[in-house]
Amino acid sequence: MKHSFNSFYLILLAIAISISGCDHPPVDGEAEKMPEIPGKVAVSKDCAVCHQQEYQDWLGSHHDKALQTANDSSVLGNFNNTSFQKDGITTRFFKKDGGHWIHTEGPDGELQDFRIDYVIGIAPLQQYLVAFPGGRYQAFSVVWDTEKERWFSLYPDEKIAHDDPLHWSGAYQNWNMMCAECHSTNLTKNFDFDSKTYHTRWDEINVGCQACHGNGSAHIAWAEKYDSTNNSPTRSEMALRNDFKAQPQIQVETCAPCHSRRLAITANDAHELPYLDHFQPELLRSGMYYPDGQILEEVYVYGSFRQSKMFQAGVRCSDCHNPHSLTLVAEGNELCNRCHQSEAVRPFENLKIGNYDLPEHHFHKSGSEGTLCVSCHMPARNYMVVDPRRDHSFIIPRPEATIAYGTPNPCNGCHAEKSPEWALQKMESWYGPRQEIPLKIQALAEGQLGKPGSIEKLTELVQDKAMAAIVRATALSVLAEISGPTSKSLLQKSVSEKDPLMRISALEGLSAVSPEERVVIAAPLLQDKSRSVRITAARMLTTVPVRMRIAVDPAAYQSALAEYKAMLYENADQPANLLNMGISFEYLQQADSAEIAYRAAIAADSYFLPAYFNLASFLSRQQRNDEAEIALRDGLKYAPEEGELHYSLGLLLAEEQRLSEAINHLAKAAELLTNRPRVLYNYALALQHLEMRPAAEANLLKANGMDPRDPTIIHALAIFYVQDENWQKAEPFARQLVQLTGNDPGAQQLLQMIENAKK
Repeated sequence: MKHSFNSFYLILLAIAISISGCDHPPVDGEAEKMPEIPGKVAVSKDCAVCHQQEYQDWLGSHHDKALQTANDSSVLGNFNNTSFQKDGITTRFFKKDGGHWIHTEGPDGELQDFRIDYVIGIAPLQQYLVAFPGGRYQAFSVVWDTEKERWFSLYPDEKIAHDDPLHWSGAYQNWNMMCAECHSTNLTKNFDFDSKTYHTRWDEINVGCQACHGNGSAHIAWAEKYDSTNNSPTRSEMALRNDFKAQPQIQVETCAPCHSRRLAITANDAHELPYLDHFQPELLRSGMYYPDGQILEEVYVYGSFRQSKMFQAGVRCSDCHNPHSLTLVAEGNELCNRCHQSEAVRPFENLKIGNYDLPEHHFHKSGSEGTLCVSCHMPARNYMVVDPRRDHSFIIPRPEATIAYGTPNPCNGCHAEKSPEWALQKMESWYGPRQEIPLKIQALAEGQLGKPGSIEKLTELVQDKAMAAIVRATALSVLAEISGPTSKSLLQKSVSEKDPLMRISALEGLSAVSPEERVVIAAPLLQDKSRSVRITAARMLTTVPVRMRIAVDPAAYQSALAEYKAMLYENADQPANLLNMGISFEYLQQADSAEIAYRAAIAADSYFLPAYFNLASFLSRQQRNDEAEIALRDGLKYAPEEGELHYSLGLLLAEEQRLSEAINHLAKAAELLTNRPRVLYNYALALQHLEMRPAAEANLLKANGMDPRDPTIIHALAIFYVQDENWQKAEPFARQLVQLTGNDPGAQQLLQMIENAKK
């Protein structure tokens, strides 16, 4: 039996996009000992000389308190010998030697004492950082609820073992990788791949003025020489990096690095614009967002806001939020009424006028939650257990989409005891019959669910240039995944789109087309003005054999490839990115580096199954099946009910002619992967080789019932009955095979042989 390893995951960009990632914060005084970095010596208090109101607004804000050294004034949690119990472990919080300590389970599963060095945030929760070897800082997962004044676990419904990467001492609670970058100013992670250590540094411990405005020292130098007779200095004269007033998108892109689910693609933390030169954001993908674009996982704000009509109309963050205090510029419905009123408002004169703050619009009792604009148009979800965050896509409640696709709606969010049908009836009684569900929701929902007709709807959505670019880019990504090569012409058109997100999505869809076509489409984008696009083009071209890249400009390819490799190494502490490194090194024919990367991904996250699959597949291609078997069995230790692992191990053992062992794993795979006819097919072949013919026949027939047009399964059934000389049963399958394979000579010969045998 030929072993194809077709069950391995080949993930070209398994982006584990987090809000940020970094490591070892300097202890008190360490920052001052660092060599000066020209243009980055100013701190926020220096700005207060001229900008007193802005500085006062900033003091005490979430940015000001984003990260603090642990002391009696900064630590809000109760460390007066209090305790918290979960999963049989009692954690104690206490003080000694002038510091704050935690007695809890460590990375070895033993109870021990850990000193708190830093605190993250002030409300609605506060988290604590503990120093570990190698410059790592770990975020403790039992945190302080600042409103209810209690300790609670960030994983209340899960038992996290000490060797799980979600354990507070594990990879995904590592401050350096997961959260540091957005809690300090001009932070550099400085992860060393060889030693697996961090040397993280910052200019300012918290999120200060330079984090958004840029080069503070240069601006101060300009201010000291400022000629007051010049009432209109140019932006370049003022030496400020970001002009927030010139274009709304500049402000949005300044906030986006820390308020988006994204991957950092450079080591530069200065957040220089444009955003897509330094970060690649997550699209509205399944698992991150609901099919209608509502937030699901912790995706922050950027992806939601970019799909909104507000963003397209030029609304920027400071229209609703004070950028220094981070408070709303108005309370309650007054915030929305500033623009949504009965008279045209500059600069949004085209906004539909009307008085929306009336019972005739919201139909709820005065003073109730239902009268608030945000309750219906910005529903909130809780993250980190107690932190409610509002959806910034500014939705229209659609219970009809709940009925059709299972997406949530604000009506049933409040009236959970009622049905979506009840909510729809209410809305129609208030506003009249509902129009058809918008194309955006239909296309994305049906495309992600694989429903018939979704390809046509996705194609229409991609071509709708009035739609937000992030929506169109997501639609293009889904389309390329489900339609394969048939989307080639649309991918080719989309690489010329103005918005970089569209060009990135088009490039990522090229895995569905031939290598020759990939070269034609991707090569010109190696010199794109956006780094995110160049990196994606280089990544896609690494999948093309060298002999087919002769039309590619060598200098452009090497330059973009260097940017891509720099991105990989910058994120070499992330398991998913290590997987991408391994895949890329395989394509670049650097086998040793590929193996190192795959094994490093497993070492970083022992539960990261794609790394086991890809390592085993790599080892198999290297004719090292014994090591591939070890990799798969190692994966099964952590995921004994993972059908794909059983399936791949079964195929490997079958290839090694160890059928009596293979059969158990193939049987388990068939039990777990209930919608996979090819699993049943391979299981049936193994049964057939072991002369377990009744079971083999039953599984082949079941596989055929699941996919009646798979010629491989049909051929196997025909051969099965030929072996039994059961010509009556063999003939119809042979005839189907001839029809499906377009009169293939082999299929015709099989049919002829059966017909002759029947005579």
